[in-house]
Amino acid sequence: MPATTDHLTPADYAAIARELDALRDEITADLGERDADYIHKVIRWQRGLEIGGRALLMASALPPAWLAGTATLAVAKILENMEIGHNVMHGQWDWMRDPKIHSTTWEWDNVSPAEQWKHSHNFVHHTFTNVLGKDNDVGYGILRVAPEQPWSWGNVPQPLYNALLAMFFEYGVALHDLEIDKIREGTHDEEATKAKLRAIGRKIRRQWGKDYLAFPLLSGPQFLSTLSANFTANVVRNVWAHMIIFCGHFPGDIDVFEEDYPLDEETRGEWYVRQLLGSANITGGPLFHLMTGNLSHQVEHHLFPDIPSNRYAEIAPRVRDLCARYGLPYHTGSLTKQVASTWKKIFRYALPGGAPKPKPAPTPPAREPVAA
Repeated sequence: MPATTDHLTPADYAAIARELDALRDEITADLGERDADYIHKVIRWQRGLEIGGRALLMASALPPAWLAGTATLAVAKILENMEIGHNVMHGQWDWMRDPKIHSTTWEWDNVSPAEQWKHSHNFVHHTFTNVLGKDNDVGYGILRVAPEQPWSWGNVPQPLYNALLAMFFEYGVALHDLEIDKIREGTHDEEATKAKLRAIGRKIRRQWGKDYLAFPLLSGPQFLSTLSANFTANVVRNVWAHMIIFCGHFPGDIDVFEEDYPLDEETRGEWYVRQLLGSANITGGPLFHLMTGNLSHQVEHHLFPDIPSNRYAEIAPRVRDLCARYGLPYHTGSLTKQVASTWKKIFRYALPGGAPKPKPAPTPPAREPVAA
């Protein structure tokens, strides 16, 4: 563990695990009608916005209709991907036993096939969070975001890579489960890779058929203006999702863990602490949190990835209090601060070197040490 945890004893880790497990059990036991009403309401609003956006784009040759329709459709796509799709596929709403809002049946408005995303994200990322060589989300295979990662000349243009990744983020997500590193090394399963590529191809054809053929055709002579509006809405959604996700994983105070980190020896408490050290929140109001899919509460999401996202704001003060009592950092900041910090790292680590920053002395725990 990093130096910020040197003061923790095995008994502390066990106590942290007990407290967070109890918090999880408390929230899970309280899930009910108000939570179900929440997700149904969000889905209704999302579908209404999408229908409204598509309707406005039937007159997309008129600049006001193009702008209003594009903006409305972009908001609908953001809500579908972030507050609905991401969270449904995490199993956050499986407790309702509604086959229409279930992790096994939801297919999102994105070129990444749901099954592949659930493996690369739910399993790989959330199990091996920030462990180099195991969590493919650390730099997405193309970016150097920590001094512990080896540098090569290919990292020099990574600010440009990142800008392009932001614009076409859904395609980067679609390729994520292919494990590009293994393909480059020649250690991948060729047949499995081909099967994944076929699934990605089918999903891209479906998405392109909807956004770039069917709906533009429905607008008749306004085909090109509707097509450009759909493309713009997808880019806006991609840039927003990229920004929120990167701000939750790569700001300057986030820790990464060496490849030889002993995952097989990790206790439940150590797993919780690794999530705390490897995640960051973004401050904002209720509407902002909704538009981020509540991933502005990335710390709480990493601790409890299958608890409904509408509960993260309720949990956050108690998690922050736990961090204060055990002398652990609770990473949070404004969107401006987190964006600036993330881009600063991307520019800095495009160049060689960069020793890990010395960690500040841990905050003294605001409680008596737990007895062993």
